Amino acid sequence: MLERIREGSQGPWAMAIIALIVLSFVFAGVGSYLTSSGSTAVATVNGEEISAQELERAYQSQRAQMESQFGESIAQLFSSEQYLSDFKRNVLDRLIAEKLIQQEAVALGLRVSDEQIKETITQMPEFQFGGQFDNQRFQTILRQNGFQVADFRDYLRTQMTQNQLAAALTNSAFALEGEVELANTLQGQTRDANYLVIDSASFSEGVEVTEDDINAYYNANIAAFDTEEQVKLAYVMLSIDDLKSRVSVDDDEVRSYYENNLAGYQTEEERRVSHILIEFGDDTEAARAKAEALLAEIKAGADFATLAETSSEDTFSAEAGGDLDYITQDAMDPAFDEAAFAIENVGEVSDVVESEFGFHIIKLTDIKPSTTTAFEDVKSDIRESLLLDKATEAYFEDQNLMAEIAFEVPDTLEDVANAVDATVQETALFSRNMAPTALDHPAVLEAAFSSELIEEGVNSDIIEIDDETVVVVRVVEHEPQRTQSLEEVREGIVASLQDQKAQEAAQAWARERVNQLQKGESIDDALAEKSLNWEAAEGIARSGSTVNRAIVDKVFTLALGEGSQYDYVSLVSGDVAIVELTHVNPAPALEESVASTLKQRLSAMHGQRVYQQFVEGLRADADVTISPSL
Repeated sequence: MLERIREGSQGPWAMAIIALIVLSFVFAGVGSYLTSSGSTAVATVNGEEISAQELERAYQSQRAQMESQFGESIAQLFSSEQYLSDFKRNVLDRLIAEKLIQQEAVALGLRVSDEQIKETITQMPEFQFGGQFDNQRFQTILRQNGFQVADFRDYLRTQMTQNQLAAALTNSAFALEGEVELANTLQGQTRDANYLVIDSASFSEGVEVTEDDINAYYNANIAAFDTEEQVKLAYVMLSIDDLKSRVSVDDDEVRSYYENNLAGYQTEEERRVSHILIEFGDDTEAARAKAEALLAEIKAGADFATLAETSSEDTFSAEAGGDLDYITQDAMDPAFDEAAFAIENVGEVSDVVESEFGFHIIKLTDIKPSTTTAFEDVKSDIRESLLLDKATEAYFEDQNLMAEIAFEVPDTLEDVANAVDATVQETALFSRNMAPTALDHPAVLEAAFSSELIEEGVNSDIIEIDDETVVVVRVVEHEPQRTQSLEEVREGIVASLQDQKAQEAAQAWARERVNQLQKGESIDDALAEKSLNWEAAEGIARSGSTVNRAIVDKVFTLALGEGSQYDYVSLVSGDVAIVELTHVNPAPALEESVASTLKQRLSAMHGQRVYQQFVEGLRADADVTISPSL
């Protein structure tokens, strides 16, 4: 069994699960997994605790992922106490499942080697620069999260040991040919249908909303009427960009900078040289004599490149006739460098030169003279650079001044603004999740919603938004979180109840029409009274259809004959549709490429089912205790 698990853990599922580790690292940070404090356990699994901190971190991580995916629309769901309770319980169930898998992996003797840990870390994109593992980046990220390398390795070892078992379970599943055929038959099938959409608003005239209805709705949905805490801020912002417009640089400063930094606008002379190297070997004098003999041949007219190919002991350059390409001053051994740049004319050859590598004969083959970039070509860049320098200097001076005055005069920002020639700006009321773009920064929000600024009404400290921008804020208006009164939300409740009752009336009307159709009766008169007409849709597929999704789903629940081809369905818009199935079109013949894709998909689904059943089996046999508070 262990052998099969090890084999399974090397497959693509293993890689996919390890990728999930990386994603969790990105979204939650290493620290959210590795840190813990001896707090009250929310659950115990076979004697091992799951702390309240673990649950809270997992909850916050999962919620953050949902909010990033669905945006602010998810906030209303989390305002429901029941939804929040169910969500946290699901997160806890996942943590319990992970703990059970970890324990079973250890019990089976699964292990992860140090080499596997090392390979996984080096392949994580978070620790790479330019496609290669960067140890400095790795160390920096861990330090930022407050952990040592050993801590992260231990965390990975636990996760990867668990994932060996998870990957083996999911990879053990397979799909039969008959399943693939059946899946194709069901998924590839299309249907023809007639449908009509009933506008619920047409039933609103007969709707009555009573005071009891309003009160009942308000009390049943009381959590939905909670407001978020909001603040209105006054702030003074200072940036280097703003200060650039307040400083100036004259032509003399630009010219002076150019002349004082002329070397920075010059290119070095480059020389292309070739050489013949004779290494010292065991007999230095013999090596020198050999080099002198070769030099004599060159002076007598022998071809330098040919001699380099046959005699040079620098085998790499010898293949190119001794060519070393272009070099700059101080790029080579000092003796070599001095000799190469002492040659006056292209084509000339040096005397024998001794370096730490041996004896060289050097030939100058080309010269690229030093060049100087003209002042006119760089003056605009110099001016911009000097402006930035002056603005930056002023920025840090003003920043210190802002901090000093904001502290000394804590009950207003006017003095702060006047001191740095800025203006006091104000926001509208906003919540943590809807901050203005300019102030949507964790440090700003932390200060804005702090008890110090809200209760004491003082200025904040200097807050750095980025390397070139700081801000000082103060709270000028605060609205605590509260439950809106019935009178505040009455209008919205009435509108919701009217829509709800209108839809219920439309559903009742549609249900009656469907009953007539199932009995074989005509509904033409009823449709004419509502000015409704059937619409035909052919070749409706399970996915990708332009027909309303709810209608498509209903079409694929119907069957032909004996009235079962009719039904009604409520739409997301609040309207109601009546649907008639008219024909079922069989799936096309199964192609090999489609069959392969279906087989993989079915195998993955079976693998997930096997994994879930395995976890359920472990939990059934485990000693799991959950805190009564949950």
